[in-house]
Amino acid sequence: MPRRKTDPAASRDAVLLEIARRRLFLETLETRNSDRLAFHDVAVWAIRDALADAYEAGLPAATQS
Repeated sequence: MPRRKTDPAASRDAVLLEIARRRLFLETLETRNSDRLAFHDVAVWAIRDALADAYEAGLPAATQS
């Protein structure tokens, strides 16, 4: 059975959404056209942790030749 090609952008977006849910407690990263839904108070340590997770998730792609 042939392997399906994965869309790199879709894979990236799925990882980012998982990080946003886990670290920033956001339901979605989609535009919602409402200030109440689009803007969030987030602690700086949560942002730091989310950025660290994103960095770690990107390391394998950066080290591939």
